[in-house]
Amino acid sequence: MQSVPFWRCIMIKSMKKTIAISLFLYVCVGVYAQSALEKMLSSDVCRSANVSVLVKNMRTGETYATYRSDNVLPPASTMKLLTTATALEMLGADFRFETTIETDGKLSADGTLEGNLYLRGTGDPTLGSQKVGNQMFLCKWAQQMALLGLRRVKGAVVADMSFFDGDATNPGWLWEDIGNYYAPGIFSLAYMDNTMNVQLRSAARGTVAEVVKTIPEVPEVTFENHILCTSIQYDGAYVHGMPYNNVRYLTGSVPSDRGIFGVKGDLPNPGLLLARHFTARLREAGIVVDREAEYITVPQTDADGNSVERNVLYTHLSEPLSEIVAETNINSNNLYAEQVFRYLGSRIATPTTIRNSQDIVSAFWRNRKIDMSACTVQDGCGLSPVDAMSASLFVALLTYMYKSASAEAFKASLPVAGESGTLRGFGVGTALEHRLRAKSGTTSKIKSYAGYIDTADGETLVFAVIVHNPKGKVKNAQAQIQRFLTQLVDEIKK
Repeated sequence: MQSVPFWRCIMIKSMKKTIAISLFLYVCVGVYAQSALEKMLSSDVCRSANVSVLVKNMRTGETYATYRSDNVLPPASTMKLLTTATALEMLGADFRFETTIETDGKLSADGTLEGNLYLRGTGDPTLGSQKVGNQMFLCKWAQQMALLGLRRVKGAVVADMSFFDGDATNPGWLWEDIGNYYAPGIFSLAYMDNTMNVQLRSAARGTVAEVVKTIPEVPEVTFENHILCTSIQYDGAYVHGMPYNNVRYLTGSVPSDRGIFGVKGDLPNPGLLLARHFTARLREAGIVVDREAEYITVPQTDADGNSVERNVLYTHLSEPLSEIVAETNINSNNLYAEQVFRYLGSRIATPTTIRNSQDIVSAFWRNRKIDMSACTVQDGCGLSPVDAMSASLFVALLTYMYKSASAEAFKASLPVAGESGTLRGFGVGTALEHRLRAKSGTTSKIKSYAGYIDTADGETLVFAVIVHNPKGKVKNAQAQIQRFLTQLVDEIKK
């Protein structure tokens, strides 16, 4: 940033005095901001790291601090800003996912259905979720079937997961993540957060922890168990496995002599579990179901290759997208982000693919004059190390969303420093507390933040900071970023 000598300001004629003062103050702010940034960049933590920074005034567009703002880096969970902004713009804050109960048979006068019941999902992440939605929805589904006069299903309840293609795991994810609760398979029928809790019995140091049961019960799942009971005082266990595969590998360690100890992993086939639970609910309601639950992953066709016609008996609607987006950003929910991301691809074709989703997100923002040429969109949640974004792209996105028709829902979805979600412990006791609203991103090698800061004098700053490969632990990078942003806001107040 070029500075303006003070003597030039005082030589300006009185009629231009206001302009001169404003320019001088802007230059001073820029100098102070760059000074604060230089302290962060020269710190032992960030000196050898890859960093991208941009801070601008939302109203004037003035740049307060910048460093390699066009360099693309893996942003971690800050990537969710791109996914949720795209969804709100394309679908609207009031959009609701649909899950339909359908049949390919006929219901006779005595209540007998000659055929199957199909549960056709389109990506709703809230079915049976602990985060958003009504967990009693299966009772309502069974009541609706009874109201239709259904008394017997001569077929089965079939989970239809054909709206998404069969590639349930993003190829850009690491093996060490796949199968853990934060990296579950992504299906058009998600259920119970696609998560199971593996109950272990922790015993003497040096022994292998015993698998007691899973919650929910998934009887066909087997475990290759290598979890040791050790002297650690935290959960160091991991679950690995692939979608549709019922073998789960347990590795790592847990504290010894702790009794029952829970480790979360993913459900291999959440749609099938949903079909089983609905079958049980129907039977409890007095409706006979002849066969056990089944699932399909490709669209149903007849002998001639034509789509099989079905009748829709009931349509379940999710909570509004605004609530789903809020859960996604405030609590950095990977499953919710990926379900939304995969649904966006259906605007190109169904069954939707990961490539569809990547293409439509990039094309949407290119059409709005935001340069996507250098970035890489591999997934919707930021778990992939292949994802690559720049500070300038995040600032352009945030600037666009600040003025969008979806601005209220978008801003409400961002955690607030010192108050909520992943920012509950950030900026406490500083000028950032209650004033910074942003999405954070964290892995063992990445710390990033992007969002808005409302200053005491009524201005709004839009900013993005990405630090990749800091020295030591990423919490040290977090401290440096907090110090930089705090110093910047403090200088603006002066």
